[in-house]
Formats: sequence, C-alpha cells, structure tokens
Amino acid sequence: MDPVRIEVPSVHGTYRVLVGAGLTQRAAEWLPAKADGVAVVVSCPPVWRALGRSARAVAGGRPAVMIPDGERAKTLATVARLYEAFVRRKLDRAGTVIALGGGVVGDVAGFAAATFLRGVGLIQVPTTLLSQVDSAIGGKVGVNLVAGKNLVGAFHPPRLVVCDPRVLTSLPRREFRAGVYEVIKYGVIASGALFDRVAQALDRLMDQDAAELAHVIAECCRIKASVVSEDEHEAGPRRVLNFGHTVGHALEAMTGYRRFRHGEAVAYGMLAAARLSVLRGLLQPADEARLQAVIARLGPRPSVTDLRASQALALIGQDKKVARGRLHVVLARGLGATQIVADVTPTELSAAMRAIGMRA
Repeated sequence: MDPVRIEVPSVHGTYRVLVGAGLTQRAAEWLPAKADGVAVVVSCPPVWRALGRSARAVAGGRPAVMIPDGERAKTLATVARLYEAFVRRKLDRAGTVIALGGGVVGDVAGFAAATFLRGVGLIQVPTTLLSQVDSAIGGKVGVNLVAGKNLVGAFHPPRLVVCDPRVLTSLPRREFRAGVYEVIKYGVIASGALFDRVAQALDRLMDQDAAELAHVIAECCRIKASVVSEDEHEAGPRRVLNFGHTVGHALEAMTGYRRFRHGEAVAYGMLAAARLSVLRGLLQPADEARLQAVIARLGPRPSVTDLRASQALALIGQDKKVARGRLHVVLARGLGATQIVADVTPTELSAAMRAIGMRA
C-alpha cells in the first residue's frame, strides 16, 4: 500500500511527511534523494536493539551515533558529543543528520543539525507514537536546562519525516500509551471527530489495530501540518499545540524528568487546563467529564499527590511560553476548539492543579 503523503509548507521550502507501514525497511526508496551527501544516523541503544533490521536499513550500512535514552539526555552536553561525532564523520554542509528514535532523539539530533556548521540537513524517522504524531513535525528542536524544558532550541524544519506505524509494536505499553495522550490532545484542540473516534475505538487503538493506527497518525499529522504552516515560529496560533503543556512541563521539571513520560505529564496538564476552562466558563462540565473518562480508561499514571502546586507555579513562571512577563495558557472551548489567554492568575492555576490531586 502506498504511504500517505502530507505536505508541510515552510519558509525554507515545503517538506513531506510519509505515513505507511514498513517504510523503515524500505528506506532505500526514500533515502537516496534526500541524503546524497554524508549521512549520519543518530539513535539510542534501546531503539537500535528493538528495531534490528529496520534500524540497519535506515542506516544503510553506516554505523549509527548513539546517545543515551530518556529525557535526561536532552542536554547541551549530549549535543556537544554529537558535534564531535559529526566532525569525526566529516559531516559537511551538504550532509544530512537522520534522527532515528523518539522525541528525545529527534529533539537532540535536530538541535545538533540546526547548529552544526550553522545548519545541515535533517530527516526525522520517529519511532514512538508521540514523536510520530507531534514532535517530529514542525521543526522545533532543542534541549532542557535544569530551570525548565526546551529552554534552549531552534526552529529547523526537516527535509523529510517518515512515520512507520509498524515500528510501534516494539514499544512498551506504557510508552505507547503516552503517545495516545498526545493523540487525545489533537482531538481537544482541533477535531471533535478525532476525539470521538479515539474514545470509541480506544481498545482497538491500544491493540495497535493497523488500520486504526494509520488513520489516527495521519490525521494528527495533518492537523499538526496545518497549524505549523500558519505559524511556523510560534508567534501566536501555533501555541494551541501547547494545550496541557503548561502544567505538564512543570511536572516533568520538578521531578527531574524521571517520574513521568512526556505524554503522562501532558495528560495531567490537559486535566488541569480543562478544569481551568470550566472555571472560566469556556468548557462545559460534561465535556470535561468526557476528557477525564477517556484519559482514565488508558490506565494508571504516576501519582502527583506528593507534588506542590506552589513549586510548579515557580517553574511555570520560567516557562518558554512566558512572553513580556505574561504567561500564555491554552484553554478548551469545547472538544475541538481552543482559546489562548494571557491573564490566568496564580490563584486560578493553583486551584486547577489542586483539582488534579496536587498539594497546595
């Protein structure tokens, strides 16, 4: 079956997202035209081991550069290691970095590609559901600081994004579930029909039904492509993609990026944002209950009951979504529409966080 092709306009030129089962094993079909210079594959050991032949097909016989797995590897120190590897591999301005992995690999390798020699080519081959539907598309790359997530970064659109649903079978159930939270986010912010479909077909989606999974991934990619093409550098409308991320990023930072998968933190963040939306009269309680129900059906998440809203508020004040001293928060106006506000008070945020189980 031919892959789904989604075009993403960019100021640097339109690039393509391919969605199709088995694309990684057929890498020779799409790699040569995009990686005709030196190509350096960046991955991490768990992905390389799990994908086996598919990983080797993407690498095309070249040895991959490995970085540590997990959010704690998203540091400038890891990027510096990549720079040294690029020098050893003689990567030049005509070359390409191929990021083979989840969101961490994509963000770190992408930031290294954006800044090495003032920018080299990038191909994203995301291997988690979350990265396939979200982080690999749109050109946002970066690393974390102790003070917060993604505080150092760049906009560096890829030349190509290749999403192969078949590689997701290698994911632990928890990792796959973390991606489903991000799928739910797309339903809330842009498509009531997608939200309804996920709610109705959640069991099939969790069982990785091939047709259901391919449809959902492609639909999320279309939404992301539409949003980022209108606001590539996050000057305004693109902020809708941050629904759930205000509190979610704080939860990740305050637990040292160890307790939560990104999607799990975003799930809590969506619940907090929904509560705030209800308190502001934007979201009907019945729709909040529907969101709560579909998130609950996915199973348990790490607890937040020992975490303090006051500590989260301090981290939120340092978030990259603060501009001119004002925090921009994405709220829901129903299931399928949002509103960005810049007047949320600490008292309101604290109440929303206490509603999801955090301490004052």
